[in-house]
Amino acid sequence: MITGKLHSIETFGAVDGPGIRTVFFLQGCPARCVYCHNPDSWTTTAETENITIERVVHIAKRGRPYYGKDGGVTFSGGEPLMQGEFLIEAMDALAEEGISTVIDTSGTYVDGFTQKVIEESQMLLLDVKHSDPVKFEEITGVNQDNLLRVIDMANEADKPLWIRQVIVPGLNDTEENVAELKEFARQRVKNLHKIELLGYHNMAIEKWDKLGIPYKLKDVKPMDRGQLARLSQLL
Repeated sequence: MITGKLHSIETFGAVDGPGIRTVFFLQGCPARCVYCHNPDSWTTTAETENITIERVVHIAKRGRPYYGKDGGVTFSGGEPLMQGEFLIEAMDALAEEGISTVIDTSGTYVDGFTQKVIEESQMLLLDVKHSDPVKFEEITGVNQDNLLRVIDMANEADKPLWIRQVIVPGLNDTEENVAELKEFARQRVKNLHKIELLGYHNMAIEKWDKLGIPYKLKDVKPMDRGQLARLSQLL
């Protein structure tokens, strides 16, 4: 019986897709983003819970009274596309219960299961780290090729894409950066649901320190909310 490597679970999530959602954060990620808030989710060899499909459904059903017409389950990470076979079975089981699913991905991983995962999801939340391929690789440590492949697969399936980007002071916080993201999304995405800017925060520094990983953005202050709001108005 297939199981998933679980990092953590959040109930009553309100920022990981439409409506109120149960969020399953899966373990493992190929990227090494410089501002990652879950660096403990990177490795696939960490001692984590192996969660069954039955337990996913059981936990998801507990939140059903709060989902309304828009809510449901979100699979995030880490990078959930690394566990595509598990996702397909989990989404099938949730669909039988009338619970919709969203995949929250950085688009940094693709394999033989990815297309079917995209086809069976309600929507993709796609975290585009940077529209420029050079900057993208500087932020993530991987190239942009898989991100573009994921977008192409979503376009082929006519799947709605909710584009998000973390805005980091000094990295991608100018009006020009936001204009580039908007143009990137509008040129490449067939079914664009919306574009959302998220403010950088440094609350994960302690996690990096505990893991003994140098945090390159230690001197970068959290994104100013007023500036973030002004940039969001450009979308």
